[in-house]
Amino acid sequence: MTTARTTTALVTGAARGIGAATARRLAADGHQVAVLDLREADAEATTTAIREAGGTALAVGADVADEDAVAAAVERVADELGPPTVLVNNAGILRDNLLFKMSVDDWDAVLSVHLRGAFLVSRAVQQHQVAARWGRVVNLSSTSALGNRGQANYAAAKAGMQGFTKTLAIELGPFGVTVNAVAPGFIETDMMRAVAERTGMAYDDLMAAAAKEVPVRRVGQPDDVAAAVSFFCSEDASYVSGQVLYVAGGPRA
Repeated sequence: MTTARTTTALVTGAARGIGAATARRLAADGHQVAVLDLREADAEATTTAIREAGGTALAVGADVADEDAVAAAVERVADELGPPTVLVNNAGILRDNLLFKMSVDDWDAVLSVHLRGAFLVSRAVQQHQVAARWGRVVNLSSTSALGNRGQANYAAAKAGMQGFTKTLAIELGPFGVTVNAVAPGFIETDMMRAVAERTGMAYDDLMAAAAKEVPVRRVGQPDDVAAAVSFFCSEDASYVSGQVLYVAGGPRA
């Protein structure tokens, strides 16, 4: 897949896992990439990997749920790399628990990072997309949007990302901006190590059990998700908007 234009892409939550793989893939596709995470130092490893591979990258630290921090981060990206016209809203956290045990803080934290964060960053970036009359937004949803025990907050946030995606596709389409979502299934990331610890399972046992439930009989890798994001960000996807693609090794929706 090739990119027909030189663009600046902003990837949130890009210090590790799916975000890091996506940042590296977009750089390989020819984008300049702003690697954003809560702490700038955490984003440096991804930035270094991109530069060592011959790409252009900038590490940026910002809390995506903080309006002023987001505005400053996007302004910095525009000044140092160029106006961002590709956005991947990937930043997210887990605060799993059953409903009767879930605290208000756990509910608010998850929805704040996922939904408020995607809203704030998208709103800041869209002005550059509209000015360019071209852009790509890819939001990270999840198979948990279909419901998952112990994840009322996360499932609500990821389902909300789908509605957010479809609405932005309608609003921004007239300006040459496509908006899509990728909904990963079980992907091998640090988040899954946290799940293993929470459930008391050995990590390898969790991976093996998860693979048995997937039709293709393996768990997903961050690069699997990055490939889907790459397509949505490409010129080849210019007539695809408002869609949710499940990257889950089988039919999930």
